Amino acid sequence: MLTVLAPGPLTTVQDRGRPGLGGIGVGRSGAADRASAALANRLVGNDVAAAVLECTLGGLVVRAEADLLAVTTGARCPGSPVHCAPGLLRAGTVLDLGSPPSGLRTYLAVRGGVDVVPVLGSRSTDVLSGLGPAPLRAGDLLPVGRSSGPPPGVDVAPVADPPSGPLTVRLLPGPRADWLTEEALRLLGSAPWTVTADSNRVGLRLAGPVLERRLSGELPSEGLVRGALQVPPSGAPVLFLADPPVTGGYPVAGYVADDDVDRCAQLRPGQELRLRR
Repeated sequence: MLTVLAPGPLTTVQDRGRPGLGGIGVGRSGAADRASAALANRLVGNDVAAAVLECTLGGLVVRAEADLLAVTTGARCPGSPVHCAPGLLRAGTVLDLGSPPSGLRTYLAVRGGVDVVPVLGSRSTDVLSGLGPAPLRAGDLLPVGRSSGPPPGVDVAPVADPPSGPLTVRLLPGPRADWLTEEALRLLGSAPWTVTADSNRVGLRLAGPVLERRLSGELPSEGLVRGALQVPPSGAPVLFLADPPVTGGYPVAGYVADDDVDRCAQLRPGQELRLRR
């Protein structure tokens, strides 16, 4: 068991999500920064699909109720002696994650995985639909699964911390780019965008120049996926992350390249994002 002493601003259980259920209205969800979550699992010898804890902006405090091999990845939190370097948490050890100086989301993996009850085949918390376990609260007891296979035999993974400055990612054309003016498309791929405080696991709201539409009608609802850049009537684009709605009726003018979406999941409010074709 792991005992949650404090959950921080938001800590959820996440794995690789619920793929293939969009046709019945169920989004995929899963870790916002999939690369960091997968690395955490590999470092403790888990299958990459094992459930981990996703901690937003630090503040998570947990106590090991047995000897556990653990590691943190993603945003580096003061107070973690096992960041990108798996180590043993002895029974009774308290892990207290401070606020990271850069990045937003930290992943805590324990050997055996977080073994909460799955919902529709996944242990992920979807904050939009409410599926999966509730966000963690003080006093929660988290079961740890049985480990299998040999230990990982890795001392440290030399992975760079998420940047605190501007981030540039790759922009791919969207299916409804023709709904925007040529100038709006130029601005989308050239102007600096600022992540607003009105952002979460569903998506990043971006502040910058207003993107004007060429067409002013309404679209029938269409499927949405992680990485889509949707432009509502306000002209301020939304970049969808891990928990987007399954469908939407605003034009999708572009997509962020899939592996770059993981990097966007580490952006904090006020940080600059640039989209480059």
